[in-house]
Amino acid sequence: MNLKIRLSVMNYLEFAVWGAYLTCMSIYLGNIGMASHIGSFFAMQGIVSIFMPALMGIVADRWVPAQRLLGFCHLIAGLFMFATAWYGHTEGTNASFAILFTLYSLSVAFYMPTLALSNSVAYFSLSQAGMDTVKDFPPIRVFGTVGFICTMWLVDILGFKSTEMQFVVSGILGVVLFLYTFTLPNCKTNSGKVMSMREALGLDAFALFKQKKMAIFFIFSMLLGVSLQITNGFATPFIESFKNMPEFAESFGVQHSVILYSLSQVSETLCILMIPFFMKRYGIKNVMLIAMFAWVLRFGLLGVGDPGNVGVWLWVLSMIVYGVAFDFFNISGSLFVDNSTDPKMRSSAQGLFMLMTNGIGATVGSLAAQEVVSTNTINGVTNWSACWYTFAGYALFVGISFAIIFRPKKTELPTE
Repeated sequence: MNLKIRLSVMNYLEFAVWGAYLTCMSIYLGNIGMASHIGSFFAMQGIVSIFMPALMGIVADRWVPAQRLLGFCHLIAGLFMFATAWYGHTEGTNASFAILFTLYSLSVAFYMPTLALSNSVAYFSLSQAGMDTVKDFPPIRVFGTVGFICTMWLVDILGFKSTEMQFVVSGILGVVLFLYTFTLPNCKTNSGKVMSMREALGLDAFALFKQKKMAIFFIFSMLLGVSLQITNGFATPFIESFKNMPEFAESFGVQHSVILYSLSQVSETLCILMIPFFMKRYGIKNVMLIAMFAWVLRFGLLGVGDPGNVGVWLWVLSMIVYGVAFDFFNISGSLFVDNSTDPKMRSSAQGLFMLMTNGIGATVGSLAAQEVVSTNTINGVTNWSACWYTFAGYALFVGISFAIIFRPKKTELPTE
């Protein structure tokens, strides 16, 4: 089978696993009385990303081929997803936060490293085949977003968005990907090389902080990472809150909040294809700036809109903007790291990027967002507009600061 097709299927399954629950888990948690813990569930994805991607990156670089480790991580994550669903099903609204949270945490602890590992597998395979990662990876990564969208629609249409069945769908897809990894190209490790203690522990990637450009890049990646999980955690509960208003209760957006939200991922598929042009034409700084100010619009438009005939179009525009906000930061940043580091520490460097963004950044963002929402909630009613404007103000501050401080060379990536 063609290499690009094989890697595209891998990306499809990789993100289909996540799409089954990421944007609708908050609805389920609210239904079983755990709305006040939404931030904790999303923060856990960040907490495990602080150490698990880097740890697994070290293992992939040194001992276990990346594609094999990718599969085993998905198998373990899938089994814990089944356990989470089983416990939620048997206990219902009597479910203990501690037990449900622990089972879920163990699952995401093994899932989050696979985001970086799948990138490493793709980059290694493309490089071995003599292809240009900047040009050839984005069209492959598009299928990851397609997979994410497909499972979002599936759980919404089947009525799983408010039940534990979303975790079952994720677990099944995880096991399928585990089996599929046995068909992927083998990624060589550095196991035959005599390594120092520093190298064996994978600390080489942290040496990137000695480079001023890379240090600033990673710090701002962390600051921008704060924005990543905010809408994933709170956008669908926000949209569904309008069901309490008679004039909006029967609107399509309220009835199918997950499908409406999926427009964000549809936009993402289109924006990924724009990355090679923008990266080569404008460089990492301008691409990152575009992403940062797109986050300002993303949050601001959510605050202004509503599910009505006019307001819903502001939401749709927010969903479209998300593609730029996410891709121009996450995918471009990953490519920048890959092209700015030694190939022998490719997995470790990707793990470090994940640590800063989906680790520290997402953890702080999830917990801070929960605090903002709780502060603006009185007698069970949330002033959502105030929340979204607060998030927009933060993104604006980060964007302006980045424009002033980050000054890399104009040619961060090779030209065609």
